[in-house]
Amino acid sequence: MSKLTLTVAVAMALFATAADAQALAPDQGAFRSLYKMLVETDTSFPDGSCTLAAQRVADRMKAAGFAEADLHIIVPADHPKDGNLVVIYPGRDPKAKAVLMLAHIDVVAAKREDWTRDPFTLIEENGYFYARGSSDDKAQAAIWADTLIRYRQEGFKPKRTLKMALTCGEDSAATNGAHLLSTQYRDLIDAGIALNEGAGGELDAKGARVSHTVLAAEKTPASFTFEVTNPGGHSSRPVPDNAIYHLVRAVDRVSRYEFPVQLNDANRSYFSRMGGVIGGDTGKAMSDIVANPADAKADAILSRDPGYHAMLRTTCVATMLQAGHAENALPQRARATINCRIFPGVPVEEVRATLTRLVDDPAVSIPPASLHFPPAAAPPLTREVLGPVETVSSLMWPGVPVVPILQAGATDATYLNAVGIPAFGISGIFFDPDLGHIHGLNERIKVTSLYEGREFLYRLVKIYADQK
Repeated sequence: MSKLTLTVAVAMALFATAADAQALAPDQGAFRSLYKMLVETDTSFPDGSCTLAAQRVADRMKAAGFAEADLHIIVPADHPKDGNLVVIYPGRDPKAKAVLMLAHIDVVAAKREDWTRDPFTLIEENGYFYARGSSDDKAQAAIWADTLIRYRQEGFKPKRTLKMALTCGEDSAATNGAHLLSTQYRDLIDAGIALNEGAGGELDAKGARVSHTVLAAEKTPASFTFEVTNPGGHSSRPVPDNAIYHLVRAVDRVSRYEFPVQLNDANRSYFSRMGGVIGGDTGKAMSDIVANPADAKADAILSRDPGYHAMLRTTCVATMLQAGHAENALPQRARATINCRIFPGVPVEEVRATLTRLVDDPAVSIPPASLHFPPAAAPPLTREVLGPVETVSSLMWPGVPVVPILQAGATDATYLNAVGIPAFGISGIFFDPDLGHIHGLNERIKVTSLYEGREFLYRLVKIYADQK
C-alpha cells in the first residue's frame, strides 16, 4: 500500500468512526446548521416559499465570502414564491466546460396532523433525521451549498468553473425552475456535466450496502386520455353502444399488453453488473436478458419485480377513470387516464400509435399526450463520467459495486438533457429499502448516510473540476 493510499484509508476510517458516533467536527456542525435551516424553511406548494429558502442559502454563501455578482436569485415575475438560486464559483480556465450541481428545494406538502413529528422541524432520532425534505431533495441541496463554502474556505482553485442551481418546482410549485433556467438562462447554467438527484446507495433490510447507483437514463412520463362520448339515454332502454363498455374494453386491452424489452447503456450496465451480485435464478436472468433481450423466460423472471419490469421497457397503466352522470342514465361520456413511462429515445407519438392500434376502436379517441417533462435522450455514459464515481466510491465503500440505472421516474435532469447539458443522478447517499418514505409520511434519512454523502460529493466534484 502506498503512503497516499494508506493516508486516505486512515482518514476514511476516522471519518466513518466519527460518523457512526454522530460526533460532529466543526465543519460538520456548520453543514448541519445549513441543512437544518433549509429543511425548516417550508417550500411546499402553495403555502411555502422557495424564494425565501433561496435567499437564506444566498445569505449563507455571502457570509462565507461569495461576491454578490456570483449569487443569482431568479424569481418568475408572476410567481414570486417560486424563486431559484444560481451560484458561480469561477474556475482557472474560462474555456473549460463547467460542472453544474443541481438540486430542487421545493418539497411535497405535509400535514402536521398526519405526521408523528412536525414535518417542518428537523428531528434527529434513532440514527435518522426526520422532516419533509430531509432527503428529497434538501439533503443534496444543502450538500452542494456546503461543498462550495468548503472549497472557498480552503482556497480551492478548480480548472473548471463550478455552478450550483437550486431550483423550485420539481415536486410542487406553479412553475418549474429547471425548465426556466434551461430555456431562458441557459448561459448562466451551461455546463459540460450536471450532477443531480435520482440515485444513491442501496441498503438491504439489515443495513448492509448492496450497490452504489448512478442514474444514467430516465423515462419520459406521458399521460394519455382515452375518451368516449355518446348521446346516452334512459337506463331502462340499454343499447350495446355504451360509452363505458367501449372504454372498459379499451383499458382491458392495454392491461394485457407488454411493450418489448429495450436495452441502453443504463439498464444494460445495471443488469450486467448486478447479475453476479444478486445470483440465483434472478441473477442468471439478468445475464440472459443482456445477452438476448428477446429471452422470454428471463423477462418473465425479472418482471416478477416491478422495479426490474419497469427498467426493461415502456410501461402504460390506467390510473384514473371517470364515467357517467346519473345512475339511471346511459353514460354520455367515459374517460380514462393512461399514464405511460416511455423508454428513453422512444418518440411519444410512437407510443400513442401503439395504444391506438391496441384499442382498435374508433369510438375511443386518444388525443396527443399531456407531457410534464420534455422528451430527452439519455446522455452517453462515458469513462469520464463513471470513472470518478468508481474512484471515490471504492475508497469510501470498498467492494460495493457502482451500478448505472435507468430510472422509471423523472427528475429535473430531463430538462437539462433536453437542451444538451448531460445530466446524471449521483448522490453517494445510501437509502433503506423503503427509500426513507420519500413523498410519504415521516420522511427520513440516515444520519451517517447524509454525512457520508456529503464527503463523497465533496471529493467527487473536485475530480470533475480538474478533469482535462
